Amino acid sequence: MLEVYIDGAAAGNPGPAGIGVFIRGEGHEVRVSEPVGELDNHTAEFRALVRGVEEASKLTTGMVSIRSDSKAVVSAVEKRYAKNPLHMDMLDKALRIADGFDFFFIKWIPDSQNRAADVLARAALRSDKRD
Repeated sequence: MLEVYIDGAAAGNPGPAGIGVFIRGEGHEVRVSEPVGELDNHTAEFRALVRGVEEASKLTTGMVSIRSDSKAVVSAVEKRYAKNPLHMDMLDKALRIADGFDFFFIKWIPDSQNRAADVLARAALRSDKRD
């Protein structure tokens, strides 16, 4: 099973944003830290979701567990619906990929359990400001 920890961060609403993805399991350990332009925090969280399932799909078709500290993202995945059209587009993309896994689920976790992805998302913010 792959555990995929995702997080988005924004310095402003909207402001410079970054995403972090940390994947472990099945002999893999992957870290993604990317600036994603000017976004609000919720949109950055959905971008992290898409990137997380994209990266997981490169590693397995088996069991994938997404872990997120965003209740909005977790709820949207569970309901397969997001009210915001931009979020819905990203959710649809993520779900199309996720539907290709043998087993896929998402779990809300507190910030304290999502530090690896948070550090990566915040590092992306810092790298974006240097460019």
